[in-house]
Amino acid sequence: MTPRLDAVSLTTADLPASLAFYRRLGLDIPTGAESAPHVEVVLPGGGRLLWDTEDVVRSFDPDWAPPPSGGDRLGLAFLCDSPAEVDADLTGAGHRGHLKPWDAVWGQRYAVVLDPDGCAVSLFAPADA
Repeated sequence: MTPRLDAVSLTTADLPASLAFYRRLGLDIPTGAESAPHVEVVLPGGGRLLWDTEDVVRSFDPDWAPPPSGGDRLGLAFLCDSPAEVDADLTGAGHRGHLKPWDAVWGQRYAVVLDPDGCAVSLFAPADA
C-alpha cells in the first residue's frame, strides 16, 4: 500500500462564512456552493480542499460532535506571491488574527489568521519576494 495525500477536509459550522474566507485567499470556489452540503475545489498542483457541514457529518455519525475549542488540530498554509499579500488585512474583513505578520528567521514573511471555525491558516511568502 502506498497512500498519497489527495485532499484536506474541513468540517464547518458555517459553510458560507468558511467559503467566503477561502475565496478571499484566492481559491476558485464555485458560485452557489454555499447551498451544498459538501464542497470540493481542486488546488493548484492537483490536491483538493473539501468542506462538509456539521449536519452532513452527523448524518453519517449521529454521535459526532465538533472537537472542543482550543489548540490547533489542523493547519493550512498558503504561499503568497509577496510579503505585501501576507500583510493583507483579513482581520479588517472580520477574520480573527492569530499571529500578526512578522519576518521569520527562516526567510519568510509569515502570519496566521483563523478561519470561521477557528482553524489556523498560515500565510507566507519569501521575505525577498
